[in-house]
Amino acid sequence: MRMISDQVSLKEKIGYGFGDAASSMFWKLFGMYLMFFYTDVFGMEAKVVGTMFFVTRVWDSFLDPIVGIIADRTKSKWGKFRPYLLYAAFPFGVIGVFTFYTPSFGDSGKIIYAYLTYSLMMIVYSFINVPYAALLGVMSASPKVRNVLATYRMSFAYLGSFVTLLLFNPLVSYFANNNLSGNDQEYGWRIAVMVIAFISVLLFILCFLWTKERVFSDSDHTGALKEDLKNLLRNKPWWILTGAGIFTLAFNSVRDGAALYYFKYYVEEGSYNQIQIFQIPFVLSGLYFSLGQLANLLGVILAAPICNQIGKKNTFMISMVVACMASIVFYWIPNHGVFEIFILQLIISFCAGSVFPLLWSMYADCVDYSEIRTGRRATGLIFSSSSMSQKLGWAFGSALTGWLLGYYGFQANQAQSVETLSGIRMFLSFFPAIGAFVSAVFIFFYPLNENRVNRITQLLNRKNSI
Repeated sequence: MRMISDQVSLKEKIGYGFGDAASSMFWKLFGMYLMFFYTDVFGMEAKVVGTMFFVTRVWDSFLDPIVGIIADRTKSKWGKFRPYLLYAAFPFGVIGVFTFYTPSFGDSGKIIYAYLTYSLMMIVYSFINVPYAALLGVMSASPKVRNVLATYRMSFAYLGSFVTLLLFNPLVSYFANNNLSGNDQEYGWRIAVMVIAFISVLLFILCFLWTKERVFSDSDHTGALKEDLKNLLRNKPWWILTGAGIFTLAFNSVRDGAALYYFKYYVEEGSYNQIQIFQIPFVLSGLYFSLGQLANLLGVILAAPICNQIGKKNTFMISMVVACMASIVFYWIPNHGVFEIFILQLIISFCAGSVFPLLWSMYADCVDYSEIRTGRRATGLIFSSSSMSQKLGWAFGSALTGWLLGYYGFQANQAQSVETLSGIRMFLSFFPAIGAFVSAVFIFFYPLNENRVNRITQLLNRKNSI
């Protein structure tokens, strides 16, 4: 492993954060709004949407390691990973807009269109997000600097999500109500997504311009692919993190995907007056999402000092146990208990926010662990596998939401039965609690504590100084 410099400037840290701000804007739109868009605006049945999410996301998750393998073997004047930020940014924005477009097709035509556009979006997402994630492993060789970069990454991710979730509903309402043909919700959704897409493309380009690759390894491009895959499958910490990542994302995606249904049909937010902030009208669900992003951000900021005291493993495990218990309490909140809903959202979101920067930093530790054991450094492959675990968790969580909505008898834009409302409450309580608990169990067996990571870093530094 060769490194030209370990100094990462504030501008570069911000530039790296811009990349996840851009990515998270659409990630949150997909996680919190896309299921609702397909059922209540686009006009698909919930169980059909669930199946589509499962098929497209599971297939796409296995594309991520392929992208990682390609990126590991990319050579350019900008490095291995940065070129993808430049070349995939524009397709990312354009296809994102078409994903939220409602064509004038019949039911079958709409389903085909949804499968096509969503599949293309997930492919482009892989080609920009996998190299972006792997970039963390080559910006610095220092575990402490990586922790800082991961904190910047997740802080900007939640800032981007916060802005998107705070303004998206007002943007949809504004464009829908100011359309020449009168109130047109489909038009409002489409133009609002165009605004988000423009910002995302700009942020990805700034990420490309402001970052730099510093860590180079002679082993990155040598040897057979078979050897890299064999080493990955023998990497015990990677297996544990992959399992934890799948269930953490399932925990998150179930909560996010069902929240709009929870507020529309259980809380009946339409019966509440809109809240005016700076003369911008907000609904309860938008404030709920935005509050969650602020709590996520606080969790990200405090994750580093907390894990410096008790370690990454303990911070991760405790956060998931607390999120599990708080989620269970969610089930017994009455539909008028808005204050209690927001308090629990703060607690659960803080715990989730503290976990995600740890995941990315721990994957970087897995790269070092693999190199010290095998002599090879497959940064893109290992980070792509982390993206794969996220998409698998996202796939199972989103598909489960769609299938169970159908099972509980959900019908869009109608009054729901007692059984359906009970099922919707389960999506914000017991179902995510299971995901959080299983994630904590996985991390309990994670073998790379702080002392072992420090020893690995020292060994690599000694090896590469010879």
